[in-house]
Amino acid sequence: MKPPLLLIGHGTHDETGVAEFGRFVHRLRCRLDGLPAEVSGGFITNARPPLADSIASLVARGHHHLIAVPLSLTGDRNALGDVPGTMALEQERHPTLEYDLGRSLGPDPRVLRLLAERLADARAEMPRFVTEEPPVEIAPNETAVVLVGHGSTDPAVNAEVHRVSRLFWETHVPDLLTVETAYVSHARPGVPGGLERCRRLGAKRVIVLPYVLFAGAVLERIWAQALAYGANHEGLDIRCAEVIGDCEGLADVVIDRYEEALAGAGVSSAPARVRPRPAVREIRTGVAVSPREAVPDLDGGLDVDPGLEADLEAVEAEIETEMEAKLDNGPGGVGTGPLAQPGVPSAV
Repeated sequence: MKPPLLLIGHGTHDETGVAEFGRFVHRLRCRLDGLPAEVSGGFITNARPPLADSIASLVARGHHHLIAVPLSLTGDRNALGDVPGTMALEQERHPTLEYDLGRSLGPDPRVLRLLAERLADARAEMPRFVTEEPPVEIAPNETAVVLVGHGSTDPAVNAEVHRVSRLFWETHVPDLLTVETAYVSHARPGVPGGLERCRRLGAKRVIVLPYVLFAGAVLERIWAQALAYGANHEGLDIRCAEVIGDCEGLADVVIDRYEEALAGAGVSSAPARVRPRPAVREIRTGVAVSPREAVPDLDGGLDVDPGLEADLEAVEAEIETEMEAKLDNGPGGVGTGPLAQPGVPSAV
């Protein structure tokens, strides 16, 4: 039986997000039932089930090696929580517990395809009231997208969302006017700023595309900001797409992350092997030189270039020869009397 898959969520006070997380855990249980591998899930904060309870339940059933996959598109520690720190705390509670940590879910080509599906649904013509006026045709080059991420205090995380916007534009919707980036909080521009940029570029329709996994409070904030902007710009057609959500495509990505970590591509919690270095030979000063501290040997040690290793050995031999020569110098040498100091006559 393969190690169980542990899905890690940040946690939310919104019941919609918690319910969708639970449905997704159930979907993966059904998908991995044939391996066989157990699937469990928990939240770091603010929601049930707590991650600690899920881990305790797995350990009680005899599982001491887990594959943990954070349900995060960016791997932002501030947004998801300190996953390594949380898992280290669980290892203190369960000393036999080991785990491998899988990669975050995005950017992945399949995630981009799911975003394209959500965008296509939002671009479809909406139902209209019966009217004699024909619908206004808006060309693709008059349509823009604002891809909205959570936002972070970490510039690298915000840059990753911006990279996703560019990848999405060039690989899935190159015919559209632009794909701009915005953030819900902690970074600029916000949703109104992204919409304003699209309007100034000449867009007649702007689709707000959440770069978010599940529905909940974050999605509601995105929609509220977009609707507030649209209330003051009636000539602009603003539409809001759905989140990625619980679906088979997202399950495919998570299973791949599970298989990667299982094959050794994840971050392991197992302690690194320690390879002691040879002790430095004691020289004839009457003072023993302590051995070098043992250093972790990651993945069986580092591959050292033979030429570089030979050069290092030559330098060490040269230093050793100089030390022995100084020791044999007699009066004033290192081994026969006190060291002469600059400006102080030797007592010998």
